[in-house]
Amino acid sequence: MPVAVSKLIRDAAFCCALLLSALPAFAASATHGDWLLLPANVWTGDDDAVHAGWAVLVHDGAIAAVGPVSTMRPPANAQRIDLPGTTLLPGLMDIHSHLLLHPYNETLWNDQVLKESESYRTLEAADHARATLMAGFTTLRDLGTEGAGYADVSIKRAIDEGLIPGPRVFVATRAIVATDSYGPGPKGFRPDLDLPQGAAAVSGVDAMLGAVRDQIAHGADWVKVYADYRWTADGDARPTFTLAELKAAVEVAHAAGKPVAVHATTDAGMRLAIAAGVDTIEHGYGGSLDTFRLMQQHGIAYLPTLTAAEAYSEYFDHYVAGKTPPTERMTQAAEAFHNALKAGVTIGCGSDVGVFTHGTNWREVEWMAKLGMTNLQALRAATTIDARILGKQKELGRIVPGFDADLIAVQGDPLSDLHAIEHVAFVMKAGHIYKQPDHP
Repeated sequence: MPVAVSKLIRDAAFCCALLLSALPAFAASATHGDWLLLPANVWTGDDDAVHAGWAVLVHDGAIAAVGPVSTMRPPANAQRIDLPGTTLLPGLMDIHSHLLLHPYNETLWNDQVLKESESYRTLEAADHARATLMAGFTTLRDLGTEGAGYADVSIKRAIDEGLIPGPRVFVATRAIVATDSYGPGPKGFRPDLDLPQGAAAVSGVDAMLGAVRDQIAHGADWVKVYADYRWTADGDARPTFTLAELKAAVEVAHAAGKPVAVHATTDAGMRLAIAAGVDTIEHGYGGSLDTFRLMQQHGIAYLPTLTAAEAYSEYFDHYVAGKTPPTERMTQAAEAFHNALKAGVTIGCGSDVGVFTHGTNWREVEWMAKLGMTNLQALRAATTIDARILGKQKELGRIVPGFDADLIAVQGDPLSDLHAIEHVAFVMKAGHIYKQPDHP
């Protein structure tokens, strides 16, 4: 066996062993079985209010029944779980995440990409996945490994096979950027350095087609493309790809049955993405009301990443919540969100977590309510709407017989007090119990 191959195998084995030893002791319940869940209230995702005195019956990983306790007919062997003082609701979703990043006030993005090994970042991501699930987020769409190759595919597999606890994950692998537009570098570095990159860099239609096909072949559920970025000397965000390049990405991805998410922070970048026929636009901070109306007409969903704007402001603009006024970037993000609401755009919950701490994804839900959504709308964004954006509206996001049993219980009533989602007492994913009151 060649030395290089032998070393690669040894390194992989070591990494797996380290991963297993590093994770806290953990065991989930068996999927195959019957569970009768007895909270104080149930919110199904469909209704405008919680239902007091309701229960949910789970059978073999799926929801079997939901309704008043008096109507439940559980099998004799069903295990009863009392959840007093809680509201049971569908597992929450965050469909703009980065499991392979951690907050920039811990380590700057450049240093994560340049100095942290892929194996180390993968180990970190396993811990991030666990924190996410324990916080009641049972589904993620992870939009790019940021220089960690196809590690998200392995994380997804490890979760699916039960090796590590974590949410359902829809992955985008490396993401696609225009040549010399993303980073690390070339700005700020010696021109003779060949630096690792945070995404797959391409120029031209043929290269774009090749990158999309490569990422789908490696396991991408979604294709992520950057329509604009801060790539010019003045540091302002500007479009990076031509319309022809973006259309080529969409055409080949859709031909393979894969939807396309586009990073766009400028109005011009958003309009290019809309013209290309993408499925979601991320950030959209510079979007005008007219552009959001165009998104609505084309059925393109919006993931506002409001918490990322707050986190950047904390790290780089000296923002302190409750003590200093919102920064310019926060104000711009809020204005874009208001425009999206006015235009009637489909708005999901996507936070850009990884920029801030994993397991605090609830911050995005609360930001949407602060900026104009009702508590009900914000909760639906993180459940039924996200499920629809993912194309999983017949499996996830509601408490309906036949749906997958992704369920959480929070202390109190989140429709009355949205802060209740910060206090998760119970987590079930696909019928596995990962957290319950007696086992914090």
